[in-house]
Amino acid sequence: MARIAIPALDAAPAASAPILDAVNKQLGVVPNLFRLVSISPAALTGLTSLSGALSKTLDVRTRERIALAVAQVNGCDYCLSAHTYLGLNTARISPEEITLNRQGRSGDPKADAAVRFAVKVTEARGRVSEADLHAVRAAGYSDAQIVDIVGVVAENVFTNLINNVAQTDIDFPVVSADELGQAA
Repeated sequence: MARIAIPALDAAPAASAPILDAVNKQLGVVPNLFRLVSISPAALTGLTSLSGALSKTLDVRTRERIALAVAQVNGCDYCLSAHTYLGLNTARISPEEITLNRQGRSGDPKADAAVRFAVKVTEARGRVSEADLHAVRAAGYSDAQIVDIVGVVAENVFTNLINNVAQTDIDFPVVSADELGQAA
């Protein structure tokens, strides 16, 4: 059971209602993460604004690959569950690729550079080396795209942290960070 109460849709703060309605229209459901964050309309606005802006940058597969890698690093079962589901069903990533992503890699050379860089950003809290920057640039990412990768990492670190703090009830098929060998 969640350590922070997750409100029912009709019990969320009024300022969060339009955002939750938009999430529902986009996804067809309002996942527990969004209902949880809705208790702070400011946090919900920030999360959905950042997510919406970043959805116009890197392709969905790259964003999902990064989300999986970051969730694994941070041990967030909620986000692993959500992004495994989204990776399989929305981004059409194979189960084998999802396992690689959780290991901080990808079978696609360009995506591999982004995922590896995202893991280094997460683990080093942004203190990456010149070699790390060189590797992601050599794979074809521009400096603007490097900023986008860091943005996707930041978005996912926020959701990982809030879900780990709250122990949010998982409303997707459950995937555990402890069971990497059995992923997807």
